Amino acid sequence: MTTNHLSRRDLLGAGAAVGTCGVLTTLAGGQAKDEPAEEDYSKTVYEVYPVGRIHNKKGKPVQLEIFQKYIPAVHRLEYCSHVMVVWWFHKNDTLKKRSIMKVHPGGNKNNPLTGVFATHSPVRPNLIALTTCKVLSVKDGIVTIDRIDAFDDTPILDLKSAGSRRKTPQKPQPKE
Repeated sequence: MTTNHLSRRDLLGAGAAVGTCGVLTTLAGGQAKDEPAEEDYSKTVYEVYPVGRIHNKKGKPVQLEIFQKYIPAVHRLEYCSHVMVVWWFHKNDTLKKRSIMKVHPGGNKNNPLTGVFATHSPVRPNLIALTTCKVLSVKDGIVTIDRIDAFDDTPILDLKSAGSRRKTPQKPQPKE
């Protein structure tokens, strides 16, 4: 992949907007705004990058492998009882599946057609999934969790602490 470095002025001239947080967003209509109006959000494209991958093989503990660059971000995660794993339904990433707006829940034709936002369906306009998992251990960029409903090698987009925090060890007090 080639990366070209462009100035803010070049980007704005090319129909991109750089928000106050430095996030690059591209507006399909070529408009450039720091804060798009509400009606422009449907034309905004966001880029997200995986921070790791899920290892989910039968008979083995489920592990979240965090890519080297992001390992510092899991520091002290072991003190959280649960983690929300934000992941990508990569096996459903087709235009056809992204255009499905109603499904029969559970794939059962006896269930009434229901909007995908009211279901747990893996077909959706944006293939973002969220699963809250129990943290079993964290070591060397590997987060071991109790379970997840994702395929092996599924991309991880983000992790967020959830549930209660385990007690953080206190610094030892000097002996008198």
